[in-house]
Amino acid sequence: MMTAKAAKLAAATLLASTLGAAGLVHAQGAPQSIAVQRVATVQSGTGYRASKLDGADVYDTSGTKIGTVDDIVLVPPDQGAFAILSVGGFLGMGKHLVAVPFNELQISSRQIVLQADKSTLKSMPEFHYAND
Repeated sequence: MMTAKAAKLAAATLLASTLGAAGLVHAQGAPQSIAVQRVATVQSGTGYRASKLDGADVYDTSGTKIGTVDDIVLVPPDQGAFAILSVGGFLGMGKHLVAVPFNELQISSRQIVLQADKSTLKSMPEFHYAND
């Protein structure tokens, strides 16, 4: 009986024998080329990680905390994204969720700023998830 390690070695050997120097794989007897695309992750990683924004405090332009990021909602392509902010409440009780266009947030390495005050956000219609 073949061990898992031996099986992996056999599979790798078989794969290596089917690959030619030109990077061809023979599938169903016909040679096919494999196109490899390299992506520079350093250059393409210039956005914001939603996991790092979730729960982050949001401030008004005077530096007063006005809420926290509760969620990020992505909409179909070319329609943008929305930040769902939690305004008010205490320990999750009585919080008021509002949706603001993501591009209205000014995000820096120090903080997230929105050009609005807490009373304006509290007066906005409350956001509800479709499945709630």
